[in-house]
Amino acid sequence: MIPIVFSVGIDPAAAGLVDSLARPGGNLTGVSILYTELTPKRIELISELVPHARVLAILANPDSADPSTVRMQEAARAKGFQPAVLLARSEGEIDTVFADVVSMHADVLVVGDDPFSFQRRGQIVELAARHAVPTIYYSRDPVVVGGLLSYGPDLTATYRQVGIYVGKILKGAKPADLPVQQPTKFELVINLKTAKALGLNVPQSLLARANEVIE
Repeated sequence: MIPIVFSVGIDPAAAGLVDSLARPGGNLTGVSILYTELTPKRIELISELVPHARVLAILANPDSADPSTVRMQEAARAKGFQPAVLLARSEGEIDTVFADVVSMHADVLVVGDDPFSFQRRGQIVELAARHAVPTIYYSRDPVVVGGLLSYGPDLTATYRQVGIYVGKILKGAKPADLPVQQPTKFELVINLKTAKALGLNVPQSLLARANEVIE
């Protein structure tokens, strides 16, 4: 069998990809990016930036098996938010989601960690700006093109670890003997220009923790 080195946002053991993180036990190993586990932190950050917020919309893909949507709802309720899950699997449905965000007077939006939302990041960022919806993302890419803020693993470091594992396997190591790695570096990225356009005053405590501030 051909060895496989993965990079996934879900728990690979829970998904049945490996026996356990410490002992993969098969022909697969790699890096678990912890997107789902970081969900409560994203809720905390957006509530710190928009302290008056009460209604929190969640953009999710109904075709995704990602469990983070449930975690987002739980984390939102724990912070006193009223969560509302809005589903989109196409470009047109994203337009509908933002119409719903406006009609329900949602104060903030959390974008789920799904490949589809990443592919449509430009559209989502543009609509969030047009409708003045403070939005938090799970990677820095949407923030670079105008999104408000993001919190997630340092993907450069993550992919470097994937490359290291590929090198080890090419030199004879077995995937079963290489524990699934987890990120050790995380990054908070804030777009100050977008914050100002939304009329948000970014707390100094938040700026001090940011790994990158885009002005």
